Amino acid sequence: MPGDADEVVQLYFRGLLALVAHPVLEPKGFRRIHIAPRERTNITFTLGPEELKMLDRDMKWVVEPGTFRVLVGASSKDIRLRGEFTVKK
Repeated sequence: MPGDADEVVQLYFRGLLALVAHPVLEPKGFRRIHIAPRERTNITFTLGPEELKMLDRDMKWVVEPGTFRVLVGASSKDIRLRGEFTVKK
């Protein structure tokens, strides 16, 4: 239909207190959706250990305990939703 558009919803996260420095915003997923003007929809992302792992000082893959910030938007400069979660040891 006229006015319909494709949007790419992007998921980023960052560790708030990491033992090893990591990117400020790390891309973790995206979904391309087709949406009509004024239409609303829900997008679901699932984060598990595979998405949270990072290299430690010994260059081994680990999931560090701590608080992570999740950001969702049309781009890294157009963030529209923020949240946090905690990984416990």
